[in-house]
Amino acid sequence: MSIATFTKTGNKATTAAKLNKFVFDEIPKNHDLLKQAYLAYLANGRENLAVTKTRGLVRGGGKKPWRQKGTGRARFGSSRNPIWRSGGIAFGPTGQENYTHKLSTSSKRQALRQALSLAADSGKIIIIETFECKDGKVNQTVKLIKKMELSGNIVLAISVKDALVERATRNIGNLTVIQAKYLNVYDILNADHIVISQKALVIINEWLGEVNKK
Repeated sequence: MSIATFTKTGNKATTAAKLNKFVFDEIPKNHDLLKQAYLAYLANGRENLAVTKTRGLVRGGGKKPWRQKGTGRARFGSSRNPIWRSGGIAFGPTGQENYTHKLSTSSKRQALRQALSLAADSGKIIIIETFECKDGKVNQTVKLIKKMELSGNIVLAISVKDALVERATRNIGNLTVIQAKYLNVYDILNADHIVISQKALVIINEWLGEVNKK
């Protein structure tokens, strides 16, 4: 499968790169698997920050509001009962909840192949000779994107993400830079364009290729 290829300066390459059919030509047969991988990415990145206080954690309530019998009112042992105003919260989040979703390694790879195949079929995948940023300037990256006529959400897959690459890309809102070995279904499905460097393509083929097809 031939695909649009660009040089490191953003010009169209004379020779188009070829994609591995075992990675980029996998017909999706299990859309539920794609959904599971998508939701697992969101769930595993969820921060468990919500915490509420139970009746034992709320300040006060040490004294019994009124005596047990003889008042005609319902018996209460603490003003921090959950049904009272300013009382504790019953069954609220404790901060110990586990929201993670687990997928087997083979399922993750299968989902990635299907997501990349959908992207390739839609013409979203672009190969670039290499992504260089010797000065680490954002302006150079912006010029490269404009020269390649890319818009919308862009995913850039590279072999190594060092400090210079981080500096040259971190202030571009619609650009997500990922090391090839960290590609995920979420970013692939949400991207309008997926730019992959030649070295990153080799890593992806080794990771998801025929040898690791199972």
